Amino acid sequence: MTSWANPGSRDLHLDLRETITPGVRGARELLLTALRDAVRSGRLAAGTMLPPSRSLAADLGLARNTVAEAYAELVAEGWLASRQGAGTWVVNTSPAQRPARPRGIRVVPRHNLIPGNPDVSEFPRSEWAAATRRALTNAPNEALRMGDPRGRPELRDALAEYLSRARGVRTSPESIVICAGVRHAIELMGRVLGPQRPIAVEAYGLFIFRDALAAMGISTVPIGLDEDGAVVKELDRLDVPAVLLTPAHHNPYGMTLHPSRRTAVVDWAQRTDGYVLDDDYDGEFRYDRQPIGALQALSPERVVYLGSASKSLSPVLRLGWMALPTDLVDAVVAAQGGSQFYVDGITQLTMAEFITGGGYDKHIRRMRMRYRRRRDQAVQALSSGDISIRGLDAGLNLTLTLPDGAEREVLQRAGEAGIALQGLSIMRHPQAGPDVPQVDGLVIGFGTPPDHAFGAAIDALRAVLIASGLGG
Repeated sequence: MTSWANPGSRDLHLDLRETITPGVRGARELLLTALRDAVRSGRLAAGTMLPPSRSLAADLGLARNTVAEAYAELVAEGWLASRQGAGTWVVNTSPAQRPARPRGIRVVPRHNLIPGNPDVSEFPRSEWAAATRRALTNAPNEALRMGDPRGRPELRDALAEYLSRARGVRTSPESIVICAGVRHAIELMGRVLGPQRPIAVEAYGLFIFRDALAAMGISTVPIGLDEDGAVVKELDRLDVPAVLLTPAHHNPYGMTLHPSRRTAVVDWAQRTDGYVLDDDYDGEFRYDRQPIGALQALSPERVVYLGSASKSLSPVLRLGWMALPTDLVDAVVAAQGGSQFYVDGITQLTMAEFITGGGYDKHIRRMRMRYRRRRDQAVQALSSGDISIRGLDAGLNLTLTLPDGAEREVLQRAGEAGIALQGLSIMRHPQAGPDVPQVDGLVIGFGTPPDHAFGAAIDALRAVLIASGLGG
């Protein structure tokens, strides 16, 4: 017997099938066993109100006295508590009765410095809600149906204007396709390009993109890095249809792709009918000089521009965009299934309103100032003769290069201190050659903590470095 009982406005599921408790007989015993198991497993937590005996009896098809007697016995055993007029609730919270933490459940760290995340406490909630109201008020009825597979025209119009103005992208609404973030965009391009040939990537870069391609059966091959960015001349010796770059701000080292190499990689794409995937990583958050324009502007028909709201607003929006060469639009739409169901239409309408109403620019400017202050605070606290800090010009991350062999010890000490960090080594391509130095280091996300917690997080990291014999 399985039933849901409703204590007013709450549902309660109990499984009274006799087969799950061999040897137990009788409705009262089955009910007692089911309730004890629910409390013991933690499914019914301390303080959970139970249905009145009359309601539970009616739902389960039992006599009211049977339920009342079961409740009374569990009260006597200490599982439940009851008071006239207040009802019956779970009270047993003995550690012996609590379920063990399942394997794989993450313990929330005291200090979160994982890179690649914005300060979501600064998400513009009121402005976003107002934009949603305006967007829904003005939206035609057809906007609430599945429409253009490239995405809502309102958002593509807004992005075409914004990307042209703020990032120098040369595109049109017809060439923009909305997607669920940059990773999704790379997966779509992987489907278009196919698994026959590998895709070139930077020797150090975001491993989740390599993993996403590998999961699709597409291999990646690394090209080298130096102070001028990706060594794009290595593409001439490779048989690849595309290269994935972070030209405006390399992830994780932070350099900008040198102008001569920007020209060279576009020339390679034009000569070979290849494509450059321009991941505009952190392009909007540049602090010490004017932002570097998107590489896409040099050759809109050979460069695929990739962007998202993940770092500017929040990754949970699952909102990204691709500014595509004209001859790739149909292929990308087909690769995503010929329908726009990855990003909901209301989010798209809201983002369009947020951009056209000026809220997005305002938010970017405000956060740019806030993140710059944090960057300066982190640099001041962490600088020492043993540590080199890179990636200062832009973005939400700092890269700390450490002495050889120090990364593992620092990560272990940081974990013991409750600090979530990412090591630099995980970003190195497993096939990177000896010409690409293997460097120990940390990638610090100074955008992740809220303002009130940032100082303590940096102080805790500094203490870990000192304990590891670094800094002072």
